[in-house]
Amino acid sequence: MKLNHLNLVVADVAAARQLFETHFGFRHQLTRGANALAILEGSDGFVLVLAHGAPPVQYPKPFHIGFFCPTREEVQAKHAELHAAGLSPEMEPRMVHGSFGFYFTALDGGLLIEVACQS
Repeated sequence: MKLNHLNLVVADVAAARQLFETHFGFRHQLTRGANALAILEGSDGFVLVLAHGAPPVQYPKPFHIGFFCPTREEVQAKHAELHAAGLSPEMEPRMVHGSFGFYFTALDGGLLIEVACQS
């Protein structure tokens, strides 16, 4: 059995779509309504559904989504990219729970994202 998709509830579907397309390589597949739903696909075929939810969207702690990079250099490059885009990750890449990476909050603080690599 393979995990097929994840449905994230977000306050601003367009902003979430831009984040995942611009910084995490997802490709747009379908949009419904002005801010109702967007379906994105990752390079590995994983489907990410972004559905509108009334603000403020609050996920329980420590809920997060995680992206793995092959190397420490790619983790550091992603950190620099996000910082340059004004997303300002709160922490520098470092060893966390046996991986080298960092966490940052996105989408008006509604979603915690991890970027890491195996150490």
